[in-house]
Amino acid sequence: MSTSSSPPCIVFIGGGNMCEAILSGLLKTGHPKSLVRVSEPWEQRQEYLRETYGISVFADNNEAVSEAGSPRADVVVLAVKPQVVGQVVRGIASVLRDTRPLVVSIVAGVAIKDFARWISADGSPAGVPIVRLMPNTPALVGEGAAGMFADADVSAEQRAQTEYVVCNIAKEYFWVDSESGVDDVCSVSGSGPAYFFLVIEAMEQKGVELGLSRQVARRLAAQTALGAARMVLDAPVTEDVATLRQKVTSPNGTTHAAIQQMIKDGVPEGIASGMQACRDRCASLSDEFGKL
Repeated sequence: MSTSSSPPCIVFIGGGNMCEAILSGLLKTGHPKSLVRVSEPWEQRQEYLRETYGISVFADNNEAVSEAGSPRADVVVLAVKPQVVGQVVRGIASVLRDTRPLVVSIVAGVAIKDFARWISADGSPAGVPIVRLMPNTPALVGEGAAGMFADADVSAEQRAQTEYVVCNIAKEYFWVDSESGVDDVCSVSGSGPAYFFLVIEAMEQKGVELGLSRQVARRLAAQTALGAARMVLDAPVTEDVATLRQKVTSPNGTTHAAIQQMIKDGVPEGIASGMQACRDRCASLSDEFGKL
């Protein structure tokens, strides 16, 4: 939570699903509507956000950040597509240099050095504090996980402001020591929901083949995943996941037969190589978007 005496004024650039997840979480915990502004180009989406949340929504990014007569933006959350982020940041660079809010990027694959380059007027450091935040899609249901990295210009109070934002969408969130750690987080939790969707999808399909209805197979698989995750999170820190697995794997029993077959089929290695492919793609995306 923020350590300041009053909540920060937060401006979102981009009013999509992740913006809405953070926004709704903030308002549910009592954050004042007067201290939230959103910039969103799509008119229908603008009206939806105004009517649903009673907040100020703008079509112009600069107007949202520097709205005359409104509180100064303390935090600017960049929630746009990677393909347009360079253009967007260049468009608000002047007001960012003038007001120096905390910039929090949830844009995947874009490095802090590139944000700094887009904000700078002449290539010299602009001194605008920047945090990279890697959330994941379960944030949309209040069950997210996230990793964060702050550059050297971010103060202790601004770290607290970042946590104030992220705690509304993530049950687990951690600071990483290097920017490359954000890509590591992406390989575990950022892209991780899709890994579990794939497992549940496979379990659902096999359940149907074995004779269950699709709905029954899906809900059994999903609840099993949810329950197993709860057991991991509730386990003592001294008890690792392998121990939990071994406790429910009786020698020569049904679970043992399943696990042995999965190991034989290379399931653990497949997961590891998939995560490495994710990590490698993060690095290549950074190179691509850095050229924008």
